[in-house]
Amino acid sequence: MRLLSIFWGLFLPILASAQLVNPISWEAWVERGTKDTLIIYRQAAMEKGWHLYTQDIPPDGPIPTRFFIVDSGAVQWAGPVNADRTPVRQYEKAFDMELSYYHDTVTFQQKVVLGRPVDSIEVGVEYMICNDEMCLPPDAPTFKVAVPQATVTQADSGLPEGLWGLFLAGFIGGLIALVTPCVLPMIPLTVGFFTKMGSASRAAAIRKALGFGLSIVVIYTGLTFGITKLMGAETLNQLASNAVMNLIFFVLFVIFAVSFFGAFEIALPSSWVTAVDRQSERGGLIGIFFLAFALALVSFSCTGPIIGTVLVQTALTGKVWAPITAMLGFSVALAIPFMLFAMFPAWLQSLPRSGSWMNTVKVSLAFLELALALKFLSNVDLAYHWGVLNREIFLALWIAIFALWGVYLLGGIRFVHDAPVQHLSIGRVLMAMLVWAFVIYLLPGMWGAPLKLVSAFPPPSFYKEWQQKPLLQPRMTGTPASQGHAATSETSDEPPCPHGLPCFHSYEEALASAKKTGRPLLLDFTGWSCVNCRKMEENVWTDPEVFRILAEDVVLASLYVDDKRSLPNAQQYTSEVTGRSVTTYGEKWSDLQISRFRANSQPYYVLIDTNEQVLVPPRGYTPDIQEYLGFLREGIKKFHQP
Repeated sequence: MRLLSIFWGLFLPILASAQLVNPISWEAWVERGTKDTLIIYRQAAMEKGWHLYTQDIPPDGPIPTRFFIVDSGAVQWAGPVNADRTPVRQYEKAFDMELSYYHDTVTFQQKVVLGRPVDSIEVGVEYMICNDEMCLPPDAPTFKVAVPQATVTQADSGLPEGLWGLFLAGFIGGLIALVTPCVLPMIPLTVGFFTKMGSASRAAAIRKALGFGLSIVVIYTGLTFGITKLMGAETLNQLASNAVMNLIFFVLFVIFAVSFFGAFEIALPSSWVTAVDRQSERGGLIGIFFLAFALALVSFSCTGPIIGTVLVQTALTGKVWAPITAMLGFSVALAIPFMLFAMFPAWLQSLPRSGSWMNTVKVSLAFLELALALKFLSNVDLAYHWGVLNREIFLALWIAIFALWGVYLLGGIRFVHDAPVQHLSIGRVLMAMLVWAFVIYLLPGMWGAPLKLVSAFPPPSFYKEWQQKPLLQPRMTGTPASQGHAATSETSDEPPCPHGLPCFHSYEEALASAKKTGRPLLLDFTGWSCVNCRKMEENVWTDPEVFRILAEDVVLASLYVDDKRSLPNAQQYTSEVTGRSVTTYGEKWSDLQISRFRANSQPYYVLIDTNEQVLVPPRGYTPDIQEYLGFLREGIKKFHQP
C-alpha cells in the first residue's frame, strides 16, 4: 500500500493541475494563553466528499496529518495536538485497511511555550486528502501568523483573572459578619480565654493568636474546598441554569431574610457545639483549633446567611476556585480582629459597645437577602418563559424593598429585637440617604431606563409587559423580514431581542439568513441567568456603532443555553461529545457550543462565514467597547476579503 501512496505522489500532480482540484482550504491563527504560552490553531475546511486523515495512520497507509513550526527554536511543544471533533473510522478499499479521518471542517489546536519573545511565527501542516475516487498528492503549506502581545493582568501574576475581586467580595462579607450580634461579642470572650491560658512569653502568646487565626481560615476555606472539589466545576456551572437549584436558592435566601428580621434563629444542633467546646479545653494547638471551630458553630446563626450568599454567588461562576477564593477572603477578614486583639488585649477598650445598632445591621442584611432572592426566581422565570416576573414587576419589588429599608433606617419601622429609636445617628442618616438615592435611581427603569449600574440583576430590558421602539434606529432599508432577519415584534413566538435588534434564536435559520443576505453570522451564546451577558447587552451593545454593526452588518443569532423549552421529539438526540440526551433548545445550543467551539461559558461570541468557518478567534466577556468593536470589524473585514 505504500506503493499506492508513491503513485499518488508521482502521477496525481499532473491530474490535479489539469483539473484544478483544490478541495481544501487552511487557516491558522495564534492566541496567547499566559505570559509565556501560546495556543496555535489550524483550521481545515473541505468540500463535500473529501476527507483529511488523522495523525495516527499505520505505516502502510496514506500520509498522516502532521503539524510543524518552521522556526522551532522560538517555541517548544507543551502538549498534544487536539481536534475539535471526533474522527470518522471506516474501511477504505484503496488502502485495504480501516482509517480515521475528518470531513467538512476540523480545527486543530496545540499549546506551546515561547523560547524567546517573537512578533510572529511560521507554522505549517503536512497532509494528504482523498475522496472515494482519488487522492491528491501530499502538500505542506505554511502560514505566518502574528503573536498577540502579552498584557500585564492578574493572570500574569499567577492568579486567575478576577481572583482579587472575588477575594475582596469575600473579605467585605467577613467584615459585615464581624459587626453582627453573634460575632462581635465573641471577640472579648475569646481574648479572655487566651488570657486565662497564660503564656510563658510574648512570643508564645503571638504564636497562639496566629494559630487561632490560621485555624479560622483553615476551617472555612477547607470546608469550602471539600464541597467544591466534590461537586466539580461542571456541576457548579450547571447551578446557574438549573431550575430546581435556583428555586432552592430563592427559598433559602427568603428564609435567611426572615431569620435576620427576627422571626427565628438559624442555629446548629447544641450537641455539636457542646462536643466541640469540650475538645477546645484540651489546650495546645489542638485546643486552639477546636476553639476556632466552636466560634464557627456558635456564630453560624449570623454568619450562615452571609456565607451562603457568598458561596452561591461565586459558585454560579462555574469555577472551582471562585468560592474557595471568596471564602478565603471571608475567613481572613473574620480572623484578623481575633488575632490582633489576642496579641494586644488592651485594644479591647476601643471596641464599640454592643447595642441595638448590631440588630440594625442584621435587619439591613435581611433587606439585601430579599433583593438577592428575587434574582434566583427571575432566573427560573426567564428560562421557562413563565412571564411572571418581568422587568417592571422585578423593579417594582426592588423599589418596595429598598424603600422599606430606607423607612426602617429613619426609624419608621421596628422589628421584634429593635429598641426604640430615640435619635438618628449620623451613620443611619447617611445610609438612609444612599438607600433612598438608589430607590430614586431605580424609578426611571419602570419606564425603560437602562439602569446600567445594576444591569446584571433585573431581567433584560426586552423582557417586559410593554414594548418600546429600538434604543437606536438601525439605518437599513426594508423590514427585518425583507432583510432575511427574524421578526422581533410581539407577534413572534420567540422572545424579542435586546433593544429591538433583529435577531434569530435558531442557528439553522440564522445561517440560512446569512447565506441569503451575504453577511457574516454572529453567534451569541448567552443565557437567561448569565450576569455578564446582561452587562454586555446593556453596556456594550447600546454603543451607537456597536448597535449599527449588529443591526446592519451581521446576522445575529442569540442562542440561550438555558432555554428550557422542549425540542420536538424528532429533533432530540444524544450528544456525541458529552453522551447526554439533548431534549431542550438550551441543551441543543450548549452542545453546539461545546462540540463546535470547545467552550461552555457565556457570553461567547463567534463570527463565522456562510461556510460555517470561524473568521476570527471567538470572544468571551469583553466590557471594553473599542475592543469589542475591533473584534466585530476584523471579522467583517475578513468575511468580505476575496
